[in-house]
Amino acid sequence: MRSLPPHFADLAEHQQQIASRAQLLAAGFDDMYLYRQTRRGLWQRVLPATYALVTGVLTDEQRRISAALYAGAEAQLTGLAALVWYGFRQSPRTDAVQLVVPHHARRTSAGFAVISRALTLDSRARATPFYPVCSPARAVVDAARGLRQLRPVRAVVAEAVQRGYADLADLDEEIRRARRSRTALVRKAFAEVTQGARSAPEAELRDCLAASTVLPEILWNPRLRDAAGRAVPTPDGYLPEAAVALEVDSQEYHFRPGDWARTLDRHNELSRLGVLVLHFTPAQIRREPHRVRRSVEEAYESRRGLGAGVRLRVDVSVTPTPPSGDPRG
Repeated sequence: MRSLPPHFADLAEHQQQIASRAQLLAAGFDDMYLYRQTRRGLWQRVLPATYALVTGVLTDEQRRISAALYAGAEAQLTGLAALVWYGFRQSPRTDAVQLVVPHHARRTSAGFAVISRALTLDSRARATPFYPVCSPARAVVDAARGLRQLRPVRAVVAEAVQRGYADLADLDEEIRRARRSRTALVRKAFAEVTQGARSAPEAELRDCLAASTVLPEILWNPRLRDAAGRAVPTPDGYLPEAAVALEVDSQEYHFRPGDWARTLDRHNELSRLGVLVLHFTPAQIRREPHRVRRSVEEAYESRRGLGAGVRLRVDVSVTPTPPSGDPRG
């Protein structure tokens, strides 16, 4: 087998054994040699005019490099592929690698490379050795535009803000840039986050309880103080008239190691003050919304009027905002 020229071997190693046809031809190989290598199973043609100089399943990074070489130097990584690159934990996984190219570019989608065109590329894209990566806000909106269900859109929007990948202003700017093109779901998820929802399951709980004809307005993520004015742990939801707190429990949606322990601390402290804390998992909210709603309604009706004895007040001087991390105490 013909060995790789030293200068090209260095390039191939740098590109994790991915190369374009143009690079291979420039290194002195011809199309017949490329054909024989792939026919023998020594190389793989992974995309048009794009080769892996190894066999086996490509890594995520090899797929991104392959898609970037195919799409061209101006292409920017975006969508779910970019969210995976950033390390989003709640992002849906996909084999597709989405890239955005200038509107005049002639590249079209092929294989796992999904190409979309834009009048303007992302000026805040981050440079990497192989491809620019759109900013988290741009990647979140581009990913959301390709999703068909609200739940994963909620998850990535909430995580973007919760973990500090993007702030509300950046997300709002990107949603406005996208206008009305497949943005209904991301607009709804963004509105929930601006109203204080810290996770997708919490937003689902809000939807679940909004259908109740029994419950009064629920305070979401309220800042509470005791009779002495000391801050009290903030529950996900609170019914002050009945002193009933609502908590969404899932280690999956706690983004730092200490968050789960702090949830338990909130429960203990609120219970000590006379608050009834109801816990629901995301699976319960999703699969048994009627049962969840009935549980909250029954707790509210059985404890209506007890809130005055608990002597907690809502600190209206503080407007809850979606923070980075979970500072609820």
